[in-house]
Amino acid sequence: MKKEITVDGVVYVPTNQKKAKDKDGLKYVIVRTYSAGVFAGYLESREGKEVVMREARRLWYWAGSASLSELAVSGVGKPNDCKFPCEVDKIELTEAIEILTCTELAQESIKKVPVWTAQ
Repeated sequence: MKKEITVDGVVYVPTNQKKAKDKDGLKYVIVRTYSAGVFAGYLESREGKEVVMREARRLWYWAGSASLSELAVSGVGKPNDCKFPCEVDKIELTEAIEILTCTELAQESIKKVPVWTAQ
């Protein structure tokens, strides 16, 4: 449910609903693919089902959010239980089937999850 109010042509949203901070004009999003998994990062381009992301992390396992929708709005509830590997500078994904724009709260919480490694 989208919570916002417009006053004199200006749209206001609750603090926890603020859109994520753009970087160089790119939106921070979560992308779910058909077979490669789920990624969070800046959406550089989309053409059909092909997506290019910058500063992207694979969201291999998350905790404290019931769905990707909740993750995109509220962020992770249990950051130390999540398994998000390191960020890659650029990734090209095919078969993107869902793109969710993140709130600022979600973006910050995803970025704060410790890097998960095989060590």
